[in-house]
Amino acid sequence: MARILIVDDSPSQLMGIRRIVEKLGHDALTAEDGAAGVDAAKREIPDLILMDVVMPNLNGFQATRSITREATTKHIPVILVTTKDQDTDRMWGLRQGAKAYITKPFSESELSELIAQYLSGGTSAA
Repeated sequence: MARILIVDDSPSQLMGIRRIVEKLGHDALTAEDGAAGVDAAKREIPDLILMDVVMPNLNGFQATRSITREATTKHIPVILVTTKDQDTDRMWGLRQGAKAYITKPFSESELSELIAQYLSGGTSAA
């Protein structure tokens, strides 16, 4: 069972993603914005992070960059889960250190496959 940090400012998105994570048998940790997500990542050292992009205080791109460049958290795979669906957004997110990028709305099976892939050490950028 893995520990997965979900970072999203939308309570309904947090609840929906949490349901998927727990249905897969994993523990779900949550944070409501990028700054809280960075703090939680440093404190909890989860196995995987699912990060929204459009959030107050620190957006998901900034939070991902911070997490992937910090010595204690750089090994944690970050999957961006966002409504931003432009190729430039995807490219920028991957340049910040994200391992994968999935756009909302997504299917439960799409997210489940990405979670399984990156918990098993996957490397391809979706």
